[in-house]
Amino acid sequence: MKAGIYDPYLNILGGGERYVMTLAKYLSQKGYEVDIFWNDKAIKSKIEKQLGISLNRVNFVEDIFYPRRNLLERWKITRKYDVIFYLSDGSIPFLFGKRNYLLFLVPFINVQGHGLLNRVKLIKINRVISISKFTKKLIDKEYGVESEIIYPPVSIEDFKSLKKKNIILSVGRFTKALHNKRQDILIETFQRVVKGDLKNWELILIGGVEEKNDYVSKLREKITGYPIKILTNISYERLRKYYGESKIYWHATGFGEDEIKHPEKMEHFGITVVEAMAAGCVPIVISQGGIPEIVTDKINGFLWKTKDQLKELSLQLIKSENLRQKLAGQAIKDSQGFSEKIFCQKISKLVAVQ
Repeated sequence: MKAGIYDPYLNILGGGERYVMTLAKYLSQKGYEVDIFWNDKAIKSKIEKQLGISLNRVNFVEDIFYPRRNLLERWKITRKYDVIFYLSDGSIPFLFGKRNYLLFLVPFINVQGHGLLNRVKLIKINRVISISKFTKKLIDKEYGVESEIIYPPVSIEDFKSLKKKNIILSVGRFTKALHNKRQDILIETFQRVVKGDLKNWELILIGGVEEKNDYVSKLREKITGYPIKILTNISYERLRKYYGESKIYWHATGFGEDEIKHPEKMEHFGITVVEAMAAGCVPIVISQGGIPEIVTDKINGFLWKTKDQLKELSLQLIKSENLRQKLAGQAIKDSQGFSEKIFCQKISKLVAVQ
């Protein structure tokens, strides 16, 4: 059995890449010969280091999707695959595998999804998959499909609650592009909290970054003189340790944006939120996008909409260790619903359908 996987954003190494690489690992373990369409084979070691996913049975082959190849040539290549998974960048490709699956992480709108050419391409798509209810609602409307929800896999067994320290943690790429994690808002809020005489607490921001990044430079200027750390491109092992030691997890993706007009700027799911929960790190996260599908307000964490709410809820948790422990315990339990095991079970059922 032969499987092909394409992710146009593979070099970013974010949540979407964890999704498709876990998929690749699982299919290879089930006996599939798995090919990833990507020209730079050095990406394999980067994936294993930063995402902690072993790909020793996975092949990286020539990218037949970009730059765009002749349709006949693509037909000759893709028809050899039993299954093909294609992560969409808003477009729909011509796929000719025996079974073809189209993945949507981003809730694209206003991309002419109902166009005639897309309807023709969808004829060869066996199933459309969305990563959350938030994404599904918009994708189904835009493309006229009935997608299936398969939540991203989280290796919850990798994350354990360790001896807790007075740390507020946030994890996400450092970029001002489309999917800005709004670390600037978190820094500003923490500075306000510290100025209110909060002692012995630290804010740690962790994320991937390209070599030259003005956004990170500006953030570093902001944190001078404050107990705030910015850590970039750290190993998966170090990341796990920070999750385990932190008491509170902050998330602000989509802050200040209109969820209806710009759903693509929201957090489409929130893998890092689940990772934090699995480590007993209580989430205090923005109530937008796919986040409310993970966090139930006042049950396993807190949801906020304004910077004042983020500040006040954080102080409430800091001042009550009993409340923190109660929410942390429930967060650990609820994180189990997004396990890699459940993800693999859904993928297994999906590819088993002839």
